[in-house]
Amino acid sequence: MTETGKDSKPRRGRPPEGGPVTMATIGKLAGVSQVTVSRALSNPEKVSAAAMERIQEAIRVTGFVPNALAGALASRKSCLITALVPSITNVVYSSLLHGFSEIMRAEGYQLMVSETGFSPETEEALIFTHLSRRPDGILLTGIHHSATARRMLLGAGIPVVEFWDITESPIDCCVGFSHTESGRHTAEMAHGWGYRRAATVAAGDQRALRRRDGFRNRFAELSGHADIPAITGEAGPASLQSGRAALAALIEDHGFSGGVIQCSSDQSALGILTEARIRGLRVPQDVAVIGFGDQDYAAFTDPPLTTVKVDRDRLGRAAARAMLTRFRGESDPDRVTDIGFELLRRASA
Repeated sequence: MTETGKDSKPRRGRPPEGGPVTMATIGKLAGVSQVTVSRALSNPEKVSAAAMERIQEAIRVTGFVPNALAGALASRKSCLITALVPSITNVVYSSLLHGFSEIMRAEGYQLMVSETGFSPETEEALIFTHLSRRPDGILLTGIHHSATARRMLLGAGIPVVEFWDITESPIDCCVGFSHTESGRHTAEMAHGWGYRRAATVAAGDQRALRRRDGFRNRFAELSGHADIPAITGEAGPASLQSGRAALAALIEDHGFSGGVIQCSSDQSALGILTEARIRGLRVPQDVAVIGFGDQDYAAFTDPPLTTVKVDRDRLGRAAARAMLTRFRGESDPDRVTDIGFELLRRASA
């Protein structure tokens, strides 16, 4: 039997306030019963095309994610936290997760992690998959997500913590620091150390680009020189190889020398140090280098690397505390937690 449902159209607009979007919500918006919504999700061939269209539109508008575990658990609590990070092999993200998961495990929660590969499309698909498992909360890297992803997260009605970045308008709450301000502060310090020429080397992901732009804009203001060469790679992690290629391009294409190079990561900064040594350049006399991340090796390069440090363990733990506060129904945590950063001056600049 095919059910046609009512002729009413879905009410457009935001999902109802005060709770998660359910199949009953979808039914009301689509003008059909909850049973019809359930049938549309499990046996769509038994629902008329008109009713199916209205249901799909209601799902699109609200960001509703079907429950893949419906009926499997008597309790609404899964004790599962899901996390999305750009790379599971990058020490930056693995160390962020370490502090977070240590606290969550002690509270009886398990962590499921997936890798987005710096792709908004992959992140959106993984958010759908993770939410279908009905986690108690979700941890996201960064603050920029697709409109569809935001609708799904808002409709899920669970705590969402965005970390490694901050914004005044998080989905729920965020824990991190300002990438733009870290770039600006690095420019101010470099100019204060006496550098009047500068260049930047950045990976193509949006957080690295904000650090780059913060540096370039502020250094241009301070030095009066707007022509600051910028070498930018593709989206994804930086590498020693890309750092070597970047210094070669700065020298051969821009004639760069006698200045400071701001890098979006310690990996690319290490590549610049390597290329400088191969070319017989002195660091910091012929070229100075500033990295980002304060990796374990940064203090032991030759010369030791000047870099921006972010306390990743503290950040991960702060994200865990924010989520636990939401679980316990205590007074709302600060929506924005800025843990700051520190510029460590060593011999490379």
